[in-house]
Amino acid sequence: MSKPVAVVIGVGPGLGGALARRWSKEGYAVVAISRTLATAQAAVAGLEDALALSCDATDADQTAAAIAQIRSDVGTVQVLLYNAGGGVRGRIEDISAGDFAASWQINAMGLFHWAKALTPDMVAAGKGVIAVTGATASLRGKPLTTGFAAAKAAQRSLSQSLARDLGPKGVHVFYAIIDGGIDNPRTAARQPDKPVEARLNADDIADSYWAVASQKRSAWTFEIDLRPHIENW
Repeated sequence: MSKPVAVVIGVGPGLGGALARRWSKEGYAVVAISRTLATAQAAVAGLEDALALSCDATDADQTAAAIAQIRSDVGTVQVLLYNAGGGVRGRIEDISAGDFAASWQINAMGLFHWAKALTPDMVAAGKGVIAVTGATASLRGKPLTTGFAAAKAAQRSLSQSLARDLGPKGVHVFYAIIDGGIDNPRTAARQPDKPVEARLNADDIADSYWAVASQKRSAWTFEIDLRPHIENW
């Protein structure tokens, strides 16, 4: 393929799928990655020049194998959209050390693995984009986000370090703080009494990501925060 390549880590029926569709619309060959191959395949169904892969982003060996396949099948990656994340909700007495470590692994270590593997090609080309899906928890912890907030804070700091290191080398790194729930079947089921406008629309978020990724070098943004207009913040 001669198209530029965008990799979306953490695809599904919400934001990951929307990011895949947005970059495909802009002429990219899109690689969708999920721990479950069927989920990745569903996210890129109907998209031209798309590749679906199963990979645990926290596993360095699986990451290396996935990147080798990407380079072989579609080419060098220009855009990394790191949308993987998660964590167990609970107070300090409720979560285990394993829960805490797992949240840190997917939010911070996974980003580290993929950025470390892909940035040399971006730096060599003098251009590239790394977009990271964050959360308000990266800025402040609450009693029930003991593990999640710590992991997101680590992710945000890593993103900032990457931005300050790679920006002068032509690679635009930005962090998107998602303040609120993203509309999908799961969140809708959890919030039956809330109107749809109380949740962020995944395609609208993807549009915002594209706008930041398309910025000219003289005016790059590192951080954006996105929320529904009725969100109490």
